[in-house]
Amino acid sequence: LGEVSGLVAQSAPGAAAMSSFAGRELLNPANVMEASYDAGTTLQQDNGLNFLGKEVDTGTTIMAVQYDGGVIVGADSRVSTGVYISNRASDKITAVDDRIYCCRSGSAADTQAVSDYVRYFLDQHRMEYGQPPKVATAANLFQMLCYQNKNMLTAGIIVAGWDKEKGGQVFALPIGGALMEREYATGGSGSTYIYGFCDAFFKPGMTKQQCEDFVTKGLCHAMARDGSSGGIIRMAIIDESGVERKFIAGDKLPYGPL
Repeated sequence: LGEVSGLVAQSAPGAAAMSSFAGRELLNPANVMEASYDAGTTLQQDNGLNFLGKEVDTGTTIMAVQYDGGVIVGADSRVSTGVYISNRASDKITAVDDRIYCCRSGSAADTQAVSDYVRYFLDQHRMEYGQPPKVATAANLFQMLCYQNKNMLTAGIIVAGWDKEKGGQVFALPIGGALMEREYATGGSGSTYIYGFCDAFFKPGMTKQQCEDFVTKGLCHAMARDGSSGGIIRMAIIDESGVERKFIAGDKLPYGPL
């Protein structure tokens, strides 16, 4: 009996550890990385992981401008999860048809899901009618999805492209599902920093090169001021001949952080 009771006593710490490990799985996600193996204790010092328990805020900067014969869209590449940069070189310019693109801001998951749906609908549209869809058709599909699900989505989108009916067109869809056709549009957290820049330097009837410079400089200024925007610049020039993608590395930007 003495030997048996000794074995039980020796196994008791293991049983306690087992229950403690099981309890660890119920920790707040913000504390999982604290290496606290006892569910009843947590680390008190600031270990740099406090941001995991805070509300997630998203940020980006996107732009689009039309010119005689096409449109130019551009975006930064930083994906942020609160104060944590989860992707520094993402592509926020997504094709939904051959000559129709969208710039995505807000929740990456929401905007990717919506753009996937629109791409599917436009593929069906092309097969049914036997011709490329219009830019306005794509914009209205985005508007329908964003407005009907506005309570569940955080999606700010710019739709831009070229079609044979009206040429280059730009549509802005802010969070909530409104739809506005504009000569140029900006979006994302960084756009608030360049309202004055856009008002001062945008002029109707700009050439293709002037529009490209306008987008590049606008994105650079927003990336310099907005902590949630940064990385590199990706652009797409869309016209009757097709799509030309451009890339500007972070150390080649014409305007950098102060």
